[in-house]
Amino acid sequence: MKEIEALAKALRNAKHVVVLGGAGVSAESGIPTFRDALEGYWSKYDPELLATPEAFRRDPALVTRWYDERRQKVLACQPNDAHRALVEVEAWCHEHASTFVILTQNVDGLHQRAGSKDVVEVHGSLLKWRSTRSNQEVEDLPIPFRTYPANAPDGGLLRPGVVWFGENLPELAVERVELELARADLFIAIGTSGIVYPAAAWSEVARQNGAFTAEINRDPTPLSSSFNMVLRGNAGEILTSLISEIRGG
Repeated sequence: MKEIEALAKALRNAKHVVVLGGAGVSAESGIPTFRDALEGYWSKYDPELLATPEAFRRDPALVTRWYDERRQKVLACQPNDAHRALVEVEAWCHEHASTFVILTQNVDGLHQRAGSKDVVEVHGSLLKWRSTRSNQEVEDLPIPFRTYPANAPDGGLLRPGVVWFGENLPELAVERVELELARADLFIAIGTSGIVYPAAAWSEVARQNGAFTAEINRDPTPLSSSFNMVLRGNAGEILTSLISEIRGG
C-alpha cells in the first residue's frame, strides 16, 4: 500500500510526532460511544442534557449512575490493535530520538492501559473522579459506586473527571496541546470526526506550523481534503501495517 510506505517515510523523517486520537481508535475495542451508551432505561434521556454541570446540580444521583455505568462498560473493554500499535510507534520514535505524544479525545484510558507513556486526555477521563468541594481527585474508586450520588471523603460529591458541555478543556491539557502543535513536524489524526472543536482545528494549526498531516479514518470527514495524506480503513489494520513497514524498512 503506497500510502503506508509514504506515511512510514514521513515518520522516519519526523522529529516531533503528534497523534490526535478519536472514537475510531477505541471502536474496535467495543467501547460504547457517547450515544451508544443510551440503551434500555437510558434511551429516554438526551445525553447532551445529562452531560452538563446543570444536570449534575439538578439530579446528581441520575447523572452519577449514568456515568458509573459507562465507566463499568469501559473497564470491561480491552485495548485493541490500534492502541497496541501506537505503543510500538511511540517506542520506535524514542529509539530514533523523536518525541511522540497522543492527544486523545477519548475518556476511556485505553491508551494508558495498552502501555502508551505520553497521553494528553483533552476531554478528561471516565476513570478519574473528583470532589465537587475541593476539586481533589479521588483514587481507589469502588466498582460500582455504593451510593448514587457518590460521596467524596471531604464531604463533597464525586463527579466524573470528564469535560461536560459548557466547560473548558483542562488548562494543563490546553497548554500541552499548544506546545505540541507548535513543534510538530508530523501530525496524524486517527478516528476523529472532524466536527468536535477545538480539536477539529488542530490539524490545520499543525499544518500551518509546518507539519506534514495525515488522516486515518474509515470514512471521509469534513477535514479530509485539508490533510496532506488520507488513509482509509480500520485504524488497527493501518497502524499494524505501518509498524511492519517502519520495522522492516
